[in-house]
This record gives sequence, structure tokens and C-alpha cells, in this order.
Amino acid sequence: MRTFRHTLKEQNILYIFVAVLFLVGVIFGALMVNALSLEQQQDLGRYLQNFFMTVDQNEAGTGAAQSFWSIAGLHLKWVGLIWFLGLSVIGLPGILILDFLKGVLIGFTVGYLVGQFSWKGLLFALVSVAPSNLLIIPVLIVSSVSAIAFSLHVIKNRVMLHNRVNVTRPFARYVGLTLVMCLLMLGVSSFETWVTPSMMKWVTPVLLETAAVPGS
Repeated sequence: MRTFRHTLKEQNILYIFVAVLFLVGVIFGALMVNALSLEQQQDLGRYLQNFFMTVDQNEAGTGAAQSFWSIAGLHLKWVGLIWFLGLSVIGLPGILILDFLKGVLIGFTVGYLVGQFSWKGLLFALVSVAPSNLLIIPVLIVSSVSAIAFSLHVIKNRVMLHNRVNVTRPFARYVGLTLVMCLLMLGVSSFETWVTPSMMKWVTPVLLETAAVPGS
């Protein structure tokens, strides 16, 4: 019982640490928007304008199967990389870097949309970025904490204490949890494939009215 409480306490600390790291990444990504040069803003503006036009013209369900596996492949690779890094001692920093980068990507995306299109950009972020990430972020945090905890278990028992502790059960739990996270990511991919485009198609006409390349 004491061991269980100790493990739970350790994991709570890890959850807080990873969540804070991710939040710092989001803030950093949002601040990066202000560091963009005029040329970079123009390139992004042109890209977004073309993207909005594509979303507005495409019919829902076009190439859905291909889009699903493309989106699912990206999410599964992210979870798989975290899982792989958790197997090695030297992979710990990599897990933290991935969490930080994910936060940066989300923070930059939302920050640019809001900075460029004001409340309309925020509306687009709410229908395109927020819904799926409400599940993606917890999945990545759980995966990261599980990977870090397993790696620390190996370091503590095999490397520092030189104990020949059987890691079969911890490894099985680690693999099982990762598989559950992968299934959740497949669910998220389904949402992003069949629901998110329809939501974006509803908002893009509003953005196309004001979408303009900065400085042009």
C-alpha cells in the first residue's frame, strides 16, 4: 500500500511537470508570432488564404480515407516515438523536448490565427485546433508520464541499484497503456477526418472576407 501511494505521488509530480512544460511551450509558441518578419508573415498569409479557399471549395468526405490514415499516421508516430524513447535511459530528454515542441506548435498556430484575424481567427482556432487537441494533449501527457515513469524505473533498479528486478510486468503495463493511447488517437483522427472539415467549412467564408496577405 505504501509503495502504491509512493508511486502515485511520483506520477502526480510527473503529470504536473509535463503539463507545465507543455504550457510553457504554448506560451513560447504564441510569443514566437511576434518575432516573424514581414516576409514570413506574407508567406504564411498566402498559405492560409489558399488553405481557406481549399477548405471552402472541397466537399466533405473527399479523400476521407486517405486523409484519415495520413492524420492517424502522424498521431501514432508521435505516440510511438514517445514510447520508444521511454525504453532507453538517454531518451528521457527527448520525451520532454517532444512535449515542449507540441506546445510550441499549438501556441504558434493559435497565436498567429488570433494575431492575424482577431476574433475570427479565434473562432477558427476553436473549431479546428481546440476540439481534437482537448484529447490529443491529455493522451500525449499520459503517454509521456508513462514513458518517463518506466524509464526511471529501469534507471533506478537496473542502472543505479544494479538490481535484477523483473521488468516484465511494468513493461506489459507500459505497452498496454500505449496501445490504449493509440486507440484514442485513432478516434481523434476519425474526428479530424470527418467532423473537423465540416466545422472549418462553416467558418472559412467569414475568414475569406478578411483574409489578406500582411504588407501586400
